[in-house]
Amino acid sequence: MAYEFEGREIETTSNGYLADPADWSEGLAAQIAAAEQIDLTPRHWDVMTYLREEYFENNQNQPNTRAIMKAMAEKWGEAVDQRTLYDLFPLDPSKQGGRIAGLPESRRKGGY
Repeated sequence: MAYEFEGREIETTSNGYLADPADWSEGLAAQIAAAEQIDLTPRHWDVMTYLREEYFENNQNQPNTRAIMKAMAEKWGEAVDQRTLYDLFPLDPSKQGGRIAGLPESRRKGGY
């Protein structure tokens, strides 16, 4: 599987994750999200920014749903539950959000 983006072919793994995280851009994220029928909102970007910061600035940490809930509650100043995050990323906030954010596939089990 690959994405055609700005005249280039962007390679992915068999599960749709970017083969090279350096290929990621906000434009490519929007294209991946559209292919997954997600209209990106500022809240989607907040989650993806958090996931990218955790991965690239915190020893390749890939937070689970509980950690994302806590971080977004702090950012948004309101209680955030699983439903809120699954409304944004129906296939799993940490995995689908990470895929659109250009991160490698998480190898940890469970989402909560």
